[in-house]
Amino acid sequence: MEFGITIAPHIERWDQIKFAEELGYDRAWVPDSQMIWSDCYAILALAAVNTTKIKIGTGVSIAGTRIAPVTAHSIGSINQLAPGRAFLGLGTGHTAMRVMGQDPMPVSEFREYLRVVRALLDGEAVDYTYHGNTREIEFLHRDRNFVNLDNRIPIYVAGNGPKACQAAGAYGDGWTTIGRDPVQLGNAREQIDLGANNNGRVLDDGFHTTLFSSTSVLRPGEDLTSERVINEVGSWVTTELHFFYEIWNKAGRKDELIPPHFLNKRDEYLARVDNFSLPEEKRFRQVHNGHAIYMVPEERTFVTPEAISAICMVGSAEDIIDQVRTVESAGIKEVNIMPAMDYASDAFRDFAEKIIPAFR
Repeated sequence: MEFGITIAPHIERWDQIKFAEELGYDRAWVPDSQMIWSDCYAILALAAVNTTKIKIGTGVSIAGTRIAPVTAHSIGSINQLAPGRAFLGLGTGHTAMRVMGQDPMPVSEFREYLRVVRALLDGEAVDYTYHGNTREIEFLHRDRNFVNLDNRIPIYVAGNGPKACQAAGAYGDGWTTIGRDPVQLGNAREQIDLGANNNGRVLDDGFHTTLFSSTSVLRPGEDLTSERVINEVGSWVTTELHFFYEIWNKAGRKDELIPPHFLNKRDEYLARVDNFSLPEEKRFRQVHNGHAIYMVPEERTFVTPEAISAICMVGSAEDIIDQVRTVESAGIKEVNIMPAMDYASDAFRDFAEKIIPAFR
């Protein structure tokens, strides 16, 4: 089992990655959302030259906002600074696209994007279509080391639906998810293997699987209503709330798409959205306020014990160790945590000191 962190990408807080390295984390992921955070590759560059061991990469880079050759050269540049430590997380862009009022990239386009990026990172010439014009492209001046393709860069694909999971199997070296239900994880793995088989691949034990979550180790006398706990994990809970609202709203408002831990708060949340100051066609700019950074005070009511239990890894150290072992037995190879930005250092330290040693 590996352990990773995801940081809220502020250009002046790249040192959280150095801190994670000192604490013994295996990986640091930097997400990509252009209307919310600093640029992920700029942060990775700073981290690359100030660390020596920790693996660093995008968590995840967005296909819809960066053309495939640019993404390949960006992570190749990071790999030149941190040889063999760089990885590329890729996704269709739930938040990065929706905060511009756009839809994520369709999976059919995403598969083609993955094909091109994988070939370029493998140092191959590949057919690439731009605005309907297809040409064969490849990196030039390989001998001058503008990018490092000699140390292989793994691609980890984010996705939960069957087609996205199949794309991960077809072109990825790993897969990332936010769900930790063992049955759902097993179903996803079946789709991943199907995608691999359909593309002539057989995935071995090196295929990396990452669960993104948030965590808080309870102290004596605390429970899931503790202010400290809610401060640490509240932004993660509301981030998932926003995600499922978008999915529900886009798919015709089908209540079966709402997880049980949010269903009893549906009407209350819809009333909140209806009271946003912007008109309906502009509300995408308010839905994701605080996204994975801080908990908007007005949304504290949605951070219930039920939601925390379902989404996060919270409990005594022994409880969290058991939760990690459960997802490990379901095939997860890395647990990654993303606490609220202002409380991240304490949460990173608690997890490193009280949970990670059980797996070393």
